[in-house]
Amino acid sequence: MNDKNEKVVENFKPELVIHSPGRINFIGEHTDYNNGFVMPTAIDKKIVFSFKRNNSDTDCSIYSATYDKMLTIDLENVTPSDKEWENYILGVLNEISKITRKVKGFDCIIESQLPIGAGISSSAALECGLAYGLNEIFNLGLSKIDIVALSQRAEHTYVGTKCGIMDQFSSVMSEDKKVILLDCKSQEHRFVDASFDPYKILLLNTNVSHNLASSEYNTRREECEEVVKIVSSSYPQIKSLRGITKNMLDEFKNELTDTLYQRAHYVIEENGRVLQASESLDNGDLVQFGKLMYQSHRGLQHQYKVSCPELDFLVDFSEDYDGIIGSRMMGGGFGGCTINLIHPDSIDEYLTKVKKAYKNKFDIELTSFITVPSKGTSIQA
Repeated sequence: MNDKNEKVVENFKPELVIHSPGRINFIGEHTDYNNGFVMPTAIDKKIVFSFKRNNSDTDCSIYSATYDKMLTIDLENVTPSDKEWENYILGVLNEISKITRKVKGFDCIIESQLPIGAGISSSAALECGLAYGLNEIFNLGLSKIDIVALSQRAEHTYVGTKCGIMDQFSSVMSEDKKVILLDCKSQEHRFVDASFDPYKILLLNTNVSHNLASSEYNTRREECEEVVKIVSSSYPQIKSLRGITKNMLDEFKNELTDTLYQRAHYVIEENGRVLQASESLDNGDLVQFGKLMYQSHRGLQHQYKVSCPELDFLVDFSEDYDGIIGSRMMGGGFGGCTINLIHPDSIDEYLTKVKKAYKNKFDIELTSFITVPSKGTSIQA
């Protein structure tokens, strides 16, 4: 930390502290922007925001402990930056300015416990935590769903990632010891008890982030939209892949490239898997739940093609291990984490074996952590 930033941090006395969590998603990947079903929850690792008003009308200073960088902002002149992390913040301020002019000068320190690029949505935690804190400290009157929606719009407009609603929704709306079955079309949702006893949730971070991640995410969305365009020429009621059945898709197989067919086929199957997974949880059938996680990964690997060798290696490795009942890649793809359901008696031995094998294969250190379903963005008690 440079001397100037250290002085700011030392003298900072916050009025308000917000915890904004990362999220995991058990099943339902790349379905949210297709108006499908997902099953995420917030986790116990978070970004911490410390806020105070500075009595100016428009001057803001935001210090990122992660980057040891200070971002200074004039609220009357919010424009996109060439630094990606700044655009998550600037985008939220821009969206809030369209709703209200009640935000005045403030200072904020941001400290993150979330590994960047791990697929646990540090970006949504950053957006939602900032919006939540400003809503509280300036009495903006925004509801939780308002915060979810404006944070999603911020990512679309200032970052350029046309994400669905899942990340922001789970970051804000989650509850302790629950997962969310979320219909991304209607935003109807229900909380499902997430007792995975005796199994634990283990995240394995590949510590790779391939450059394809951002561009290919938007490409997948465009491919899905192209399928909808072709099908809706005969079925005008179809507005998204959510409305397309497998039989309907097969009607157009000769008009679609194999790539487009596989993308849509995956989404249709994945929506079905999410609903089956919720039934499995309701019935306490964790073995079936784990099988669906594996099926989800193979669809992402072979049909949607957003996996990578490192992720596939970890999922393959887990399939040969009795203590793990489910594993899949998580997040946008091309890196990040696998999520695994593992018996606690197996954790130490498994980590020793998988870290050694991963290092031998890729010459990369594998990192890991155990997590639990937790509540969404909130004021520090």
